[in-house]
Amino acid sequence: MQRYFIEQAFDGKSATLAGDSAKHIAKVMRMTAGDEIIVVSNGEAHICVITHVDTAITVEQTGRTVPSPEMPVQVTIACGLPKGDKLELITQKGTELGMFSLLPFKAERSIVKWDDKKGEKKTERLQKIALEAAEQSHRTHVPVVENPVSFKELLAKVKDYDAVFIADEEDAKLAERTKFAEKLKNVYDKESKSILCIFGPEGGIARSESEQLIQAGAQTMSLGPRILRAETAPLYALAAISYEFE
Repeated sequence: MQRYFIEQAFDGKSATLAGDSAKHIAKVMRMTAGDEIIVVSNGEAHICVITHVDTAITVEQTGRTVPSPEMPVQVTIACGLPKGDKLELITQKGTELGMFSLLPFKAERSIVKWDDKKGEKKTERLQKIALEAAEQSHRTHVPVVENPVSFKELLAKVKDYDAVFIADEEDAKLAERTKFAEKLKNVYDKESKSILCIFGPEGGIARSESEQLIQAGAQTMSLGPRILRAETAPLYALAAISYEFE
């Protein structure tokens, strides 16, 4: 059953879908009155029946809902700006894996320089990718893609999370490493609700950045003995968190 998100709340039991969602329902799926879809509003998925098809689609609740598939912890992925379309890959696959929000940041080793003039359109594109991935993976939450922040701003956000982890490639080189699973168990015992996972761009987190983050309360996480690419590490971490909590 197709799933669509609406920003507004239901008006009683009815709702209207417009824009891309309406076009997809009418032109791509060729649905008609009487067909059922899932409409997500305020984090709740309602099974609805289409009552009218035009340039806008009118639906009405059937009284049935779909259980939420969201992770019991909110995981924010903070990644140093990577090259090419890697941020798009992280957005799409991170959404499928349960990411709560994405926070790009301007790391010391980031080669990419964010153009603030064009940045708004880039963020809008990433947000659209997150929406499409959330619909495809039957989420009830669309991850929020933030505008890139400076490292100083990222550092100030550490205190807002119950647990903060840094993917540090130097940790992977150690003969004895504390397994990420063990650290996640400690988080689980504390019943923490929000986790921030920080990843560097190509080249990893700079030593000075890692030291400042640790002083602010972050801890390193080991993602195994192999060095992962900038776009692979966040997905590995999300899969590990999902395994531990779900």
